Amino acid sequence: MTAVDAETARQALACLPEGASYGEKSRLEHVYLPPSHLKAMDLNRSLVTGMRGAGKTFWWGALQKPEVRRLIDRASTISTLKDDTKVCAGFGVAPRPRDYPGADVLARLMLDGEPRIVWRTVLARHLARSEHPLRANRDWSECVGWVSDNPEEIDRLFYERDDEYRRKGRYFLILFDALDRCANDWLDMYLAIRGLLQIALDMRAYRRLRVKIFLRLDQIDESMIADFPDASKVLASKIELSWPRRELYGLLWHQLANGKHGKRFRKFLGGDWRSVRPRQKKKAYQLPRELADEDRQKEKFHEIAGKWMGTNVRRGFPYTWVPNHLGDTQGNVSPRSFLVALRAAARHTEEDHRAHPYALHYNSIKHGVSEASRRRVDEIREDYPWVDRVLKPLAGMSVPLEFGEIAALWHDRRILEELIEEEEEYGVKLPPQYLHHGADGVRVDLESLGIFRRLLDGRVNMPDVFRIGYGLGRKGGVKPVQ
Repeated sequence: MTAVDAETARQALACLPEGASYGEKSRLEHVYLPPSHLKAMDLNRSLVTGMRGAGKTFWWGALQKPEVRRLIDRASTISTLKDDTKVCAGFGVAPRPRDYPGADVLARLMLDGEPRIVWRTVLARHLARSEHPLRANRDWSECVGWVSDNPEEIDRLFYERDDEYRRKGRYFLILFDALDRCANDWLDMYLAIRGLLQIALDMRAYRRLRVKIFLRLDQIDESMIADFPDASKVLASKIELSWPRRELYGLLWHQLANGKHGKRFRKFLGGDWRSVRPRQKKKAYQLPRELADEDRQKEKFHEIAGKWMGTNVRRGFPYTWVPNHLGDTQGNVSPRSFLVALRAAARHTEEDHRAHPYALHYNSIKHGVSEASRRRVDEIREDYPWVDRVLKPLAGMSVPLEFGEIAALWHDRRILEELIEEEEEYGVKLPPQYLHHGADGVRVDLESLGIFRRLLDGRVNMPDVFRIGYGLGRKGGVKPVQ
C-alpha cells in the first residue's frame, strides 16, 4: 500500500473543514453521506433528531441543492428523494423573510394565534402561485389571518398542488430547522413544535406533499409535543443522526480524499474511489465501502498517528482514544468536534513536534481534544447560556465528586437564586426546565444534556469533552484548558 509521508498528512489534516453548514459556496466534494444517515433523507421520515453538531443544519441546507439530492438518490436503492424534488425552507437559521417569518415575527405570531395555523400558512405560501392572495400579502400576520379565515381555500390549494405533483411524478418537500430560535421559553418552543408536528401529520394524507423537521434531542418531550390524536404516527417516523466511530473515521477519510493532497490520500487509503462527477474537472469522490471496516480504519489511522497515546501501550490507542474523549455521557460524538480535534492536533504537531515521525504527536492529539472541548463549550453556551452560569464556578474541582459539594457551591454563590430572579424579571433564553426544583432539578437538566453522569454511588462525573473546557480535573485525565 502506498504510504503518505508525515508532512503531507499533517498539511492535509491541518486543512480539515468544520462542516458546520451547507451554503451557497459549499462544494459537493465535501458532502459525506454516512450509510446510517440515508434513512433520514427518506421523504417519508418527517422527524429527524440529533445532538448539537450532528448534521441537522447541514442537511437542512444541503437538501435544498439538486446536486446533493442527486447524490443521495444514487447512494440509496429505495430513495424517493430526487434532484427534481421541489424543496423549500419553512424555517431555519438563515433569515429569509420571503420564505418564512423571522424569529421575532414568528414568536409574535405564535403568541397571537394557533401555532398550527402559523405553520400551515408558511406551507401554503410556498404552494401558492404568484396570483394567489397569499402571494399578494407581504405581511406574515395578514397571511396567517387569511389562512385562518379561509380553511376551505387552503384545503383546495393543498389538494390541487398535491394532485399536480402526482401527475408530474414529483414531490414537494419543506424543511424546518433551528426551532429553538422561535421562542424564548420551553413552553412556547414546545407549542411551536407541537403545531409543526400536527402539520406533518396533516401532510401524511397527501401523496406528494412532505415535511421534514430537524430537532435536537432535548426538544423531544412527548408529554409536551405529542398530546394530540395520532401523534404517534409522526413520532414513529423519527430517526436520529448518529455518528458511530466508523462513521467519524469515514468522514475523516472522505475529507482527506477530497481535500489538499487528495490524490495521495486516495492511494494511501486504497479502495475503489469513484467520482460522482466523473466528467467535470473538479471531481467529488465518495468513500469506498471497504474503508468502513474498523480494523482497516485503525490500521490506516495508526500509520498517521502512531500506535499508542504515549510511549507504550498502557496509554491507549489513538483510534479509540480520540472519540472516547470527545463523547458526551451517552458516548455521542459531534463530527465537528472530531474534525476540530484532529485539525488542531496537526497544527500543534507542526509547531511543537515537527520532527515527529508521524503526522500527529500523541501530546498534540491531547491538545486537539482540549481545543475541541473549548469549541464544544462555546456551542453549549450559545444554545444554553445558563449552563455557563452553573458550571464555570466548578473550575478547579475534580470529578467524580459528591453532588452535595456542587449544590453547596451553587447555594453559597446564589447562582440558582439569581437565575430564578432573572427569569422572572427579564426572561432567560431557554432556562433550565427544572430550575424551580432547585439543585436536583438543574442536575436533571445537565444529565439530559449529556454533561453530568450520575454514578451508582450518587457522585457526579463529567465526560472529558465538557470537563476539560470548564476547567475541572480528573486523576490521570487530560489537563483542563488554561
